[in-house]
Parts: sequence; structure tokens; C-alpha cells
Amino acid sequence: MVVHVALTGATGFLGLRLLRRLLATHRSVTVLVHAGSGDALHRITRFFELTGAPGAFTAGLADRLRVVETELERPRLGLSGSAFRELADGLGAIWHSAGSINLEGDLPELRRTNVEGTRRVLELAAAGRGRPVVHHVSTAFVAGGRRGGVAYEDELDDAYGFENAYEHSKYEAEMLVHAWSREHARPVVVLRPSILVTDLPPHPELPSHPLQVVERIMCDARRTAGTDGPDRDGRPRVRLVGHPHGRLNLLQVEHAAEVMVRLADRTPSGGVDTYHVVHDRDVPVPTVVALLERLVPVSIELVATEPDDPSALESLLEFYPGLTAYLAHRRRFDDTRVRTLLGPSAASDRVDLDYLCSGLAVRDRVPAGPPGAPATDSLTLPPS
Repeated sequence: MVVHVALTGATGFLGLRLLRRLLATHRSVTVLVHAGSGDALHRITRFFELTGAPGAFTAGLADRLRVVETELERPRLGLSGSAFRELADGLGAIWHSAGSINLEGDLPELRRTNVEGTRRVLELAAAGRGRPVVHHVSTAFVAGGRRGGVAYEDELDDAYGFENAYEHSKYEAEMLVHAWSREHARPVVVLRPSILVTDLPPHPELPSHPLQVVERIMCDARRTAGTDGPDRDGRPRVRLVGHPHGRLNLLQVEHAAEVMVRLADRTPSGGVDTYHVVHDRDVPVPTVVALLERLVPVSIELVATEPDDPSALESLLEFYPGLTAYLAHRRRFDDTRVRTLLGPSAASDRVDLDYLCSGLAVRDRVPAGPPGAPATDSLTLPPS
């Protein structure tokens, strides 16, 4: 049976990898893109060209992709009634990957994209005669502010609060998904990836990824603060609250997309099936600290509590809880369900400092100039 698939967020960091996997098993895919965002087909084609896809494959994309411009935050996705019904009736599965990962955003802003966008996608699923299965991309970090212990796939509560508004908005989106599934007696597959990374160097025609956001925050704070604060080896010392035995879960984005699409081939239970799409080995916090020190000319010291006499740079970084809070995390994400279904193939290749540096082109850096100087990085993709 031919199942036609729609995908939101197809031009994003994860969405492009999901699209690659979906095109491997589906003759065509409908991509729901933000109205007015530019030539989505061109951006998708450039991604495949830059990542080494065969010429025949990229040449055929125009015939295999149906691009529909939508507004996720509006009723009927901003479409006319007839266009919305036609779209809904033609779908057998919907992948909702679009969303904002803005760690600096406030909750009302993030709700508009992450919660209301999910609401509108669920409306599309409910309107279709084919009763399409919904695959909702969430995040493992709906576990919120609990920094130790084990986070299980079936857990979803706000008892520990949240490290930032992004986590909160994704929690609310998942709550919406559960309510919709109960109301309509429909299956939903919830996929919770951890922090997604790549070893593909940045390129102006490729979407940014979470660690590039962290890099920008660190660099902006460093330039704004200047050289204020104690020095160590010629670098400003930055005291950040963190645990020397802490760990973060970082997963290769290509592996995440592969696991997600393979899980989608499973027959859903009829309710909400939730999967932690995570690495089987966490990255130690000291490795993350070493990465940050390579990105920005600072010396980071992990401390148990916030300093009483913060420097200008330390004060600036405290405004970005999405960056600093995770250095204190020691929790583990349980993925027993995924490993049981996929077996040894659920395991991931190692993510280490060299891998992370490759994805941020650290080796290509020209030595940093004084604070406030223009960036002089030269970033290039390796030959494909």
C-alpha cells in the first residue's frame, strides 16, 4: 500500500536528514514549508548537492517533492478551506519536525511556534479521511530541570520545572499530543532526540545546528564583555556552575533520522508511543568544556555555586540558561524500548571532541583578534 507522507521542517537541520530517509522509502513527499521563506526546493536541492547525493537523485527532486507553503501558527495552516481539505485527504502519515530551538526565546514566543504549530498539524491530521499517523518530533529535554537520575520514555510531568522556555514549550506540545490522541482515539509516535550534532563543517547554504547557537552566544558574550575578569594563561577566566562528573547526551543527526524512520515502520499501539532517540554513551561535561574553550578564548572553571563577584562575562552568560544549566546535568535517558526494537543497530558511533570540533570547523579558525574585531573564520566543506 502506498502511503503518502507530509513533512514539516524539511529545510531544517534534522528535517533535511529525515527527508533523505523518507525519500529512500517513499516515491514522493509533501513538504510543508513556511510561506514566504524563500525557495525551499532550491535549499533542499543544495543540501543534497553539498552532502554528496548523486546527480540523478538531485535532478529528480522536483518531480518527487510537492512543496506547499503554509503558516503553522494559523488555522488551516493559512490555507483556504478547499486546499486544506485536499491536503488532509491525501495523507497517510504526517511528520512534524518544524519548531523553534531558540534557547534565548521567551515562553509566549516559543509557544506560538512549538505549541500552536503542533496544534495546527494535529488539526490537519484530524481533518483527513485517511486518518494519517502522526510522528511528532519532541526532545528528550522535556524531562526538564531534573539534573540527576534516569528519565524514562513514558514520563511526562513538570514537577522539576524547566531549564528554559524551549523545554517548557516542547513539554506543552507533548501534552497537547496526548490530549489529541485520547480525544480522537488515534495513534501518535513521539520521538525524543537528545542534542543533535554533526561533523559536517558549517556552510552558508546549510542550516545551523544547536552547537552553533551555543558558539554564537559564547562569542557574542565574549565580545560584549571585553577583557573584564581574572585571567588565566592570557584568557579571561569564566566560572560556570557545573559538575566535573556531569554528562550530556549528544547524538549524530544522521543516526537520529535513521532511527526515527525505522521506528516509524513499526505498527503503532493505538495510543501515544514515545521513544528516546539518544546516544548509548553520554559525553562527559569536561569534553564539552574543552570544546567551548576551543571555540572562544576563555578558560572555564566549573564551580558548585554561582560566584558572589561575577565578572561582566560571567554575568552575561547567566542570561542564557539554555547554555550554562546543562553543565550540571548527570541524568541518563533510558532508551530500553528503542534498543529492544532495533537491537545492536540502535548503538551509535562515538561522539568525541574531534567529532564536535569538525562540526564547528574549529581546525579552520584563524586566531581570534581582540574583542569587537570582525570574525575572520574561513569555513569550507570537504570535497564530497
